[in-house]
Amino acid sequence: MRILIAEDDGILADGLSRSLRRNGYAVDSVQDGLSADSALSAQPFDLLILDLGLPHLSGLEVLSRLRARNSRLPVLILTAADSIEQRVKGLDLGADDYMAKPFALSELEARVRALTRRGAGGGSTVLRHGRLVFDQTGRVALVDDQALDLSAREVSLLEILLTRAGRMVNKNQIVDHLCEWGEEVSSNAIEVYVHRLRKKLEPSGVKIATVRGLGYCLERDQSAASHPAATH
Repeated sequence: MRILIAEDDGILADGLSRSLRRNGYAVDSVQDGLSADSALSAQPFDLLILDLGLPHLSGLEVLSRLRARNSRLPVLILTAADSIEQRVKGLDLGADDYMAKPFALSELEARVRALTRRGAGGGSTVLRHGRLVFDQTGRVALVDDQALDLSAREVSLLEILLTRAGRMVNKNQIVDHLCEWGEEVSSNAIEVYVHRLRKKLEPSGVKIATVRGLGYCLERDQSAASHPAATH
């Protein structure tokens, strides 16, 4: 999951970024509205955390432009505690949630989990694929109730493949969702991540197929008729 933080307070943005990275998210950050609008126009994200008091282009204008492009990207607004009118405007423009400053990081993390789940289609946070169970909230994968020893990058890769089970995922899509700006990830590195994850999934019978020259595909769960891959 990849998150964009649009916040002009560098200390706050840095704290949010570090907290979210510890939870396994890829995080990019901008400090003005024009940069936010440019980033949102150019790259895919799974969530936008948007301060309304941005320089150069207000947070409300960033949100308005985002929705004008018919984007359904989940948006969490950050506002000053006394800006009730702006909160209302933000929600009317299509924001999904808001938090008043100051706030507890634990609450923001919970809101982020809820919004990314909603953006992925809502419903259960547990993805099932044969004997494999993946808890999106706890960010843990289990086979027969035994936790798999996965790195943060492998967890994120597994999540991408599970949410697109049966469909091809190319390397560019993987990079877009796993990596932050300025992070150099080669094609070979993606192959290594996939190889390591494939080996760890082998005991469960879950297979990652390589579509030569195109990307990867988590093979369909043969028991999907009775246990859909992305539902509880």
